[in-house]
Amino acid sequence: MKPESNSAVFLWAAAMSAVFMGTIGAISFYSGAGAETVTFYRLFIGALLMAAYLFASGQRNKVLMWPGVKVLVTGAFLAGFVMFYILAMEYTSMANAVMVMYLAPVTASVVAHFLLGERLTPASVGLIGFALLGFAMMMEFNFNLSGRADEVIGLFYASCAMLCYTAFMLTNRTIDDRIHVLSRSGYQMLAGALCMLPLILMEGESIAMVQWGWLVAAGLIPGFLAIMLAVIALRALPAATFGTLAYLEPITVVAIAWALFDQTLTGLQLSGCVLIILSGIAQAWLSTKKAHQAEKLLNHERAICDQARSTVLGCRQGIQ
Repeated sequence: MKPESNSAVFLWAAAMSAVFMGTIGAISFYSGAGAETVTFYRLFIGALLMAAYLFASGQRNKVLMWPGVKVLVTGAFLAGFVMFYILAMEYTSMANAVMVMYLAPVTASVVAHFLLGERLTPASVGLIGFALLGFAMMMEFNFNLSGRADEVIGLFYASCAMLCYTAFMLTNRTIDDRIHVLSRSGYQMLAGALCMLPLILMEGESIAMVQWGWLVAAGLIPGFLAIMLAVIALRALPAATFGTLAYLEPITVVAIAWALFDQTLTGLQLSGCVLIILSGIAQAWLSTKKAHQAEKLLNHERAICDQARSTVLGCRQGIQ
């Protein structure tokens, strides 16, 4: 653990990043703009603010670079999960939309098991089961969707958002570590905005003056500020701690839905939310533990190789 990791500053940065991420639903609602428009400006303004920050802080080399195809592809997935998430909230409750989307971490672990060779442990399988049970509780174990057309559409869009988020998480793992996280984030937002541009041009939606304030807020709060605070927090916090605090996002969404839109949940649905969140937190801690074990094993193997190399060189010198 890094020495600064207990600092309240970094903990607050991680917490505020998650809270800011959770505001996109409310901002989208109050803007009154279409999902495509909100997604475009959330990403485009966020990318502009990121570029402005990097130029102003003397880090222009992080802007004037080629990020690679993988970064641009993840940008397309980023646009997909933001747009589908906003669309889902037009047909179902914010809580339903965000909880379906937060099945992405467990979905990613299943995909990684079959495609990336990241074997699932019994504990991971158990956590996936708990997350699915939490989703069933969110649905109040009522899977008969006949006569609930809006709910079906909302859950479909939420599932699309979850799949895009899963793809975003998995492809991010394959990006070269030498590409700085700020460069990566900026170019992902830019690529996502460019993916949305044709839809914006086809829609031809007119934007009133009052809407511009909300669209700028979408780029500033859940876009630029949320990412910047996440980067600051990740400099000092262990991945498991950051992953745990990231689950303040769905909690924020549920709280906003209750406070501003009177979207209340039953006791069973609240229990389902808690089960999904706890499963995700536990998955984050397990992943970090596995990463630490792999790093420890790699360091041990390097030490053995270094020792063997020194022994061989010593023998050669003795012979000479």
